[in-house]
Amino acid sequence: MIEKKSRPKQLEGKTVKVRTGCGSMYVTLNGDGEGVFEVFAALGKSGSCAKVQAEALTRMVTLALKYGVPMKEIVDELVNLQCPNPIMFPDKDKVLSCPDGIARVLKQEVREEEEEERKVREEGEREVREEGERV
Repeated sequence: MIEKKSRPKQLEGKTVKVRTGCGSMYVTLNGDGEGVFEVFAALGKSGSCAKVQAEALTRMVTLALKYGVPMKEIVDELVNLQCPNPIMFPDKDKVLSCPDGIARVLKQEVREEEEEERKVREEGEREVREEGERV
């Protein structure tokens, strides 16, 4: 059986504002140094259907992350889901639904993590080359 990761006492995070057809949504990503550990989304008024659905979705995303589901797989499931009130303009900020907005924030985080990994890998390769040149 796959083991669920326990939440550390302290996490670091960031919050991203996303325009949706339901209003402004604030997506918070908290990480444990190894990647995103939990996700929250604040949307609408307390008790509203949109707020409850965003909370339910981010609880499930968090649970999936705790069980080791790759964030890219979560993004692939949520991205491009469309509701009746998408935000279509400007194109770079296009958000088709609240789940799509959450997926876009996660997708950007995946890109940033991949870029950081690439930089670390290239730095290591450069150090190996320089060490080889000295020998």
